[in-house]
Amino acid sequence: MGQFKSYNALYLLFFLLFIVSCRQGKENTENTSLVANDMEVYPNKTSNKPLSPEFKEYWYAGKAEITSYTLEQARYGEIRDGQAVLIYVTEPFLANKQVKADESHPSNVSVLKLNSTKKFLTGIYPYAIMNSSFYPVSDQQHAIKLSTSVQEWCGQVFTQLNNRKQFEINSFSYFESEGDRFFKLDKAYLENEIWNKIRINPNNLPVGAISMIPSLEYIRLSHKDLKAYAAEAKLDTKDKLSTYSITYPELKRTLSINFNSSFPYEIDNWTESYPSGSGANSQMLTTRANKIKTLKRAYWKENSNSDVFLRDSLGL
Repeated sequence: MGQFKSYNALYLLFFLLFIVSCRQGKENTENTSLVANDMEVYPNKTSNKPLSPEFKEYWYAGKAEITSYTLEQARYGEIRDGQAVLIYVTEPFLANKQVKADESHPSNVSVLKLNSTKKFLTGIYPYAIMNSSFYPVSDQQHAIKLSTSVQEWCGQVFTQLNNRKQFEINSFSYFESEGDRFFKLDKAYLENEIWNKIRINPNNLPVGAISMIPSLEYIRLSHKDLKAYAAEAKLDTKDKLSTYSITYPELKRTLSINFNSSFPYEIDNWTESYPSGSGANSQMLTTRANKIKTLKRAYWKENSNSDVFLRDSLGL
């Protein structure tokens, strides 16, 4: 009888282990599904093309591309002088956690990251704006993650978009009417990712009548609703300099990006026109940025006082 009970106990133990194993298998499948949803591809696109040798040589050389620009920024109905910088670099990214990977792993996604910064004065107080976009070099899906922060003496605001089954938005602001918010949006083209797509393959840019979510920076500065708007996109390809423009009729806003027509498609300059100011002071103004200098540097290693002179090379 005691032997029979022992067999029953062993049977129960194996049964419990089988159930736990099945549950773990299901959880692993769900996690894999989550990653797959994070990596949802664009509709009506062909399969990825292998990266060209020139792309690999330029973007995987262990250096970032840093380009400085003179800036004329429209704010509060006036044009402000300032500086802008675009920093492009490739890095490994985790699709599920949506952060830079600390270690090499086959599941890592290679992204072309853009950090763009602006600094300008509005009277006595300064503005500092930073945008980050993490876009897969495969060029077959939306950006995995976007973030924007704006700091000035009145306070600071921050917005982050994560690409999951839908776009998930976390938004924080010192304004009562905006406050702290979390919401989701159906997927659409993202203006922020356009700057990455140009550098990878401008021929894959969306054109014609499209639905696009404007830049997070514009949404913040203009206090517009963060959502997709009807837009008209055009690509004008020329021998030396090509232009990609996006017009939003409802917002009365047009963004035009001028870039070199040949690889690596460097951004030469851009303009952004929309009503600036409020009430009687509102008028159509144009923000302009013009290239000063480009450097290829491993800037994260150049953080000592003796490296400050490099900013002079960028005209900063």
